[in-house]
Amino acid sequence: MKQDIVLKVNGIQYNLNVETHRTLVEVLRDTLGLTGTKKSCNEGECGACTVLMDGKPVASCQVLVVAAQGKEITTIEGLAQGEKLHPVQEAFVKHTAIQCGFCTPGMVMVAKAFLDENPKPTSTEVRRAIAGNLCRCTGYQQIVDAIMAAAETMRGT
Repeated sequence: MKQDIVLKVNGIQYNLNVETHRTLVEVLRDTLGLTGTKKSCNEGECGACTVLMDGKPVASCQVLVVAAQGKEITTIEGLAQGEKLHPVQEAFVKHTAIQCGFCTPGMVMVAKAFLDENPKPTSTEVRRAIAGNLCRCTGYQQIVDAIMAAAETMRGT
């Protein structure tokens, strides 16, 4: 069964006719071509598909696209301002928090939402915040360092 929906992604409004059983990650990747959001476990366990929905991180593999109607969706592609990366993205590059890169978009999105809520975190709080995002390459220390550095940049220190 198909349904007409209006989806707002990265500030752009899309009028779509979608199958009601499709997930947000499927529509983002396959219909809108926003492949920065990764599709991995399809069970909401790995965090690779994390996007922001009304500023809160969600596993887009667990959200039916029809449930995203009327919400503000932000993907990794929506963080940068033109050529200027978001401070979290810049910090991930600077602190080599990117290895294979598969977990990176979801990790960045969680970090961004976390720092919006907690601009002055401890490293323990950062580790708790990213606990739902799996990374097999970095050992997490570079990721924690990047998020701590991004917090400083975002605070202007």
